[in-house]
Amino acid sequence: MAQFIVVVDFSIVQIALPTMRTALGISFSDSQWIISAYGLTFAGFLLLSGRLSDIHGRKKLFMIGLVVFSLASLSGGLSNSELTLITARVVQGIGAAMCSATGLALIIRTFAPLGRLNQALGIFTAVSSAGFSAGVILGGVITPYLGWRWIFFVNVPIGIIVAALSIKYLVDSVPEQAARRHLDLPGAFTVTGGLMLLVYGLSEVGNEDYSAGTYAAFILAAVALASFIWIEHRSASPLMPLGFLRRRTIFFANATALLTFATTTSMVFLLTSYLQGLQGFSPLTAAAGLIPGSLIFFVLGGFGAPRLVKRFGAKEVLAVAMVCLTAGMLLFTRITLTSSYLDVIFPALFVGSIGGALSLTASNIAALTGANRGEEGIASGLINTSRQVGGPIGLAVAVGVVGLLTHGLGVFAPPNEAIVGFRYAFAAAACFAALAVVTSLLIKGKPAQSNQIPASPPAPAPTAPVVTPAEALGSGQPALID
Repeated sequence: MAQFIVVVDFSIVQIALPTMRTALGISFSDSQWIISAYGLTFAGFLLLSGRLSDIHGRKKLFMIGLVVFSLASLSGGLSNSELTLITARVVQGIGAAMCSATGLALIIRTFAPLGRLNQALGIFTAVSSAGFSAGVILGGVITPYLGWRWIFFVNVPIGIIVAALSIKYLVDSVPEQAARRHLDLPGAFTVTGGLMLLVYGLSEVGNEDYSAGTYAAFILAAVALASFIWIEHRSASPLMPLGFLRRRTIFFANATALLTFATTTSMVFLLTSYLQGLQGFSPLTAAAGLIPGSLIFFVLGGFGAPRLVKRFGAKEVLAVAMVCLTAGMLLFTRITLTSSYLDVIFPALFVGSIGGALSLTASNIAALTGANRGEEGIASGLINTSRQVGGPIGLAVAVGVVGLLTHGLGVFAPPNEAIVGFRYAFAAAACFAALAVVTSLLIKGKPAQSNQIPASPPAPAPTAPVVTPAEALGSGQPALID
C-alpha cells in the first residue's frame, strides 16, 4: 500500500502538471521542479533511509516516512505559490524515501527465508504498476472535476491508514551490531545538493541562460559530488560503501536502472505535455491515452517479467527490455502536430512500455544480487536511488533540449518550433535507452563465488530448494536473498 501511493504520486502529478503550471503561473522549464524536487530528495535520502533502517529498525522508520509523506502531501495540496509547492514536494520526497527503502527491505527480510522472494518482488512490481495505472486514471478524473489540489489530498487518508495497519501487521528486526553504527549525514546532504545543482544547471541551459550563475551551478555540483565520493571513501560507516558498487552485477544493474528511469520519466513528461499542450487533449483524454502503457506495466511488469527472468535470467531480459525501450523512443520521434494516436502514438507507447515493464523486476533481482546479510537496507536503497537519480537527470536533459529549440518557451512556443523540440527530446531519451542496452549486457551472467550470499543462521529447512541470487542470475532460477 505504501509503494502504491508513492507510485500514484508520480503519475498523478504528471497528468495534472499542465493544469498546475497554468494555475500557479509556472514556466515550462520550471515546471520540471515539481517532479524533480520530489525525485532528487527521494534519491538523496534513500541511502540514508536504508542505513537508518539497518541501524534503528525498519518498521519504525517505515511508519515515520508514511506520516511525513502524508503531511507533505497535505501541504502540497494547500500550496498557493510555486515556491510553497516545490518545498512541499521536497519534504514529500524525504518521506517517500523513508517508507520506500524500508518497505523493500522488509519484503526481502520477510519472504527470503520462505523461498518466495521472486514471487514477492513480482507482487511488489505489480502493485507499483497498478499505482502508475491508478495515478494516470485518477489524475485524469480528479484534475478537471475536483481540481489539481486533490491529487495531493488523496494520499493523506491512505498514508494514515497504512501507518495504523503497520503497527499490527509488520514485524521489526534490527541487526545485532546496530548500536555501533553511525549515520553519514554529510554524505546524504552532499549527494542531494550536488544532484540538485546539476539539474538546476541543466534547466538553466534549457532556458538559454549561459550566465556565470549557470556555470557556477555546474562547478558547485561537481564539487559536491566529488566531496560525496571523498566522504564515502573516508567514512568509517559510509552511506554508500564504494566496495558495494565494485561488484560488477550490482554496478551495471544500477546503471541500467538509472538510464531506464531517465528514459521513462522523460517519456511520460514529454508525452503528457505533447498531448495536452500541442494536441489539445484534456487531462482526462490524455490520461486515457496513457492507459494502454500503464496496463502493460501492470500485467507484464508484475506477472510476466518474473516468469521471464526465472526462465531466461535477468541479464537477458534486461537486454531485450532496453532494446524495446530504445525502439519506442525512436518511434516517438515521428510525431507531428496532427499525428494520429493509433498510427503514431500508440505503437511508440506500446513498444516503449514493454521495455520499461520488463526492466522493473529484472533490475530489482539483478541489483539485489550480492547483498550480504545486514545489507538489505543499503541494497534496496541503492536500486531505488539509481532510479530516482535517473528520473530528474533524464527529465532535465529532455526539458533542456525542448528549451534550447524553443528559446525556453516549451509548449508555449510557436507550434512548428515546439514539435521539433519534442522530437529531439525523444531522440535524447532514445540515447539514454541505447546506453542502457550496453550496461545491461555488461551485467555478469554468473557472479563469482565470492559474491554469493552467505547462508542464513540455522533455521527450519525450507520446503523448496534454496538458490542464491548469484546462481539464479546465471541459471534463470528464482532467487532467494537473505
